[in-house]
Amino acid sequence: MKPKKIPMRMCLGCNEMKPKKELIRVVRPPEGDICLDFTGKKAGRGAYICRSRECLEKARKARRLEKAFSCRIEESVYGVMSDELGKEQENG
Repeated sequence: MKPKKIPMRMCLGCNEMKPKKELIRVVRPPEGDICLDFTGKKAGRGAYICRSRECLEKARKARRLEKAFSCRIEESVYGVMSDELGKEQENG
């Protein structure tokens, strides 16, 4: 039997290829409000970051999420995403 292929994605913060299950999907649904998708199943354009605030901060400084989604992202959206990441890290 052939071994199952593990899908790999690149983190926009550290630019490392990692298994998709280890990353968090950032999604921009057709409505346009950007948010974190912990399930990975929401409809819309997606990009991936590691489960750390450092990678989110690196992606924010380099404007990688804005380039991935071709739109301007407000600072308040980054704040909400950072808070969600903190809660997710606390819950383990």
